[in-house]
Amino acid sequence: MQSSTGPLTGIRVVELGNFIAGPFAGQLLGDWGADVVKVESPGDGDPMRHWGVTTDEGDSLWWPTIARNKRSVTADMRTDEGRAFVRALLDSADIAVENFRPGRMDEWGLDYEALSSSNPGLILVHVSGYGQTGPRAAEAGFGSIGEAMGGVRYTTGDPDRPPARCGISLGDSLAAMHAVMGALAALNERHASGRGQEVDVAIYEAVASLMESTMADFTVGGVIRQRSGGTLPGVAPANAYPTADGSEILIAGNADGVFRRLCAAMGRPDLADDPRYADHGSRGANSVELDALVADWTRTVDADDLLSLLADSGVPAGRVYTAPDMVADPHYLARDMVLHRTARVGFDLPMTGVVPRFSRTPGEVRDVGPTLGEHDDEVRAELDA
Repeated sequence: MQSSTGPLTGIRVVELGNFIAGPFAGQLLGDWGADVVKVESPGDGDPMRHWGVTTDEGDSLWWPTIARNKRSVTADMRTDEGRAFVRALLDSADIAVENFRPGRMDEWGLDYEALSSSNPGLILVHVSGYGQTGPRAAEAGFGSIGEAMGGVRYTTGDPDRPPARCGISLGDSLAAMHAVMGALAALNERHASGRGQEVDVAIYEAVASLMESTMADFTVGGVIRQRSGGTLPGVAPANAYPTADGSEILIAGNADGVFRRLCAAMGRPDLADDPRYADHGSRGANSVELDALVADWTRTVDADDLLSLLADSGVPAGRVYTAPDMVADPHYLARDMVLHRTARVGFDLPMTGVVPRFSRTPGEVRDVGPTLGEHDDEVRAELDA
């Protein structure tokens, strides 16, 4: 693996655990330059190696991305030898990320009190369904359950249908991002104290933290936010609208000034002064009628022409993208958001770029999904040096 130029160069991360919540956190830290050592069980390793869309040989198309910038080592943590190796690895680490069920690390003698006795600067990040404390802490918890308990499932979908999911593992990814934020905050604090600490991330809490004012809406206002399909109640026009050539364009024209510019683009400047639509509250109260007016107009214009007109008019708009749109989009390509890399098994594949962009110390994809145990000898030699 080539040397790093990212802002976390020189930071060692040990990734313990499987699936998405922990490994996505490791991916982000690795993207930013950290040396991420992923510990996997001998034999099959992380199930993500074979999850999602796969090749004919069973190799995951997701694995090269979620395991990029990582070194793979194997250890059977059910054995004394495996735990001893992991303990030595953790003694060399700045950050460890684990997403086992709470209590498992303690059972293995890898609790924070024990680890910090030999590595007081260690930051140990726990990712679990319900957190390390509380009445449900010991229960298994997947991202989908966190999405339900966190409130986002109830508010997602059409009002006349059961709650929907968004089509990706949102709960796991949100937990991973909070894990990274927590790790970096603790790393910053370590500069002052010289000491590490534990960071406790619960998936349901990571989801709940995005739920805006829904608790206050209910407790103070007596309102339980409901599913509203492709719109938000009281916000209009802000929807996906059909075009003459069969596409859908998301238009966000709900602010007063933007709405006036949208009306001019539509050739209907009179709508901006119509009492039914003249201000934010009125547009929200009459959103159904207003959406119909906008849709009647967009249906008469091809997507590319519509987007060009809206851009020239200063109205935020964008095509509702699928993967084919992303991999061919000039803006994605100009900002290196589509990176092509060759996987270990030989196939070329696109993956998302590094987010965010750093001006002096850019992150990068230095390597993609390692084979199981590929770096066993290398990492063990470093520990023995």
